[in-house]
Amino acid sequence: MNLLDPELLKHYWTGEPMQANVLMLAHLLAAALLGLLLGYERSFHGRAAGMRTYALVCMASTGVIILLAYPQQWYGGHLAGGSMPLVADPTRVIQGVVTGIGFLCAGVIMREGMNISGLTTAASLWAACAVGVLLGMGFYFAAVSLSALCAALMMWGSKLEAALPSHPAIAVVIRGGPGQRFQQDDLVRFTEMLGYRFAPGSLSIERSADFEEWRFVCTARRNYGGETLTRLSSRLHELPGVREFRVTHARN
Repeated sequence: MNLLDPELLKHYWTGEPMQANVLMLAHLLAAALLGLLLGYERSFHGRAAGMRTYALVCMASTGVIILLAYPQQWYGGHLAGGSMPLVADPTRVIQGVVTGIGFLCAGVIMREGMNISGLTTAASLWAACAVGVLLGMGFYFAAVSLSALCAALMMWGSKLEAALPSHPAIAVVIRGGPGQRFQQDDLVRFTEMLGYRFAPGSLSIERSADFEEWRFVCTARRNYGGETLTRLSSRLHELPGVREFRVTHARN
């Protein structure tokens, strides 16, 4: 049997295999919309995993699962036609691949203080795994569609996320002078005055010798865009006793 026979190859792009690919695209689009919806709720409250991360994970998991609904179309329908015997269960291989990629994704997630980075990169790696699974199973159109959707999310998802109303989270570190002791009530009133909400559950206090350092997160009452950091940092020196400070986004 000639595996490169054009008559065999065209089955990937015509007939029932192509119809299955189109149905899979509909599932992927629905998964993208639902993932964006879930991610927006997290992004609105300034959490680390946002719209792109949720949408990528939702689409990737959909892509891996939906191919199991069309076993008769695996490998372009060659199995159904009897031209290619099934010598192994591909679902067991898929399980191993997805699990293994999960460990790889964990390696790109970094945490520095209150800032977490790499979540979208990890989700995109996992999505790439789903693309590879779809491609390996012969669902070329669905694999191309998932790749295009993921690329669009990674390129323009952050712009959409930034344009929607949200409460960005800011990580703040303040250091006092010798003998200076901060009060939580003072910090709450100060951040409220500038348009931020103090998150008491994020507070940590460290004291070295006679110096005190406070770390906490505050969320903006609304999305100030490019001024989210500068709006706070430009006024922190007015807080009594502050000697040094650092302000960063609490998510990435």
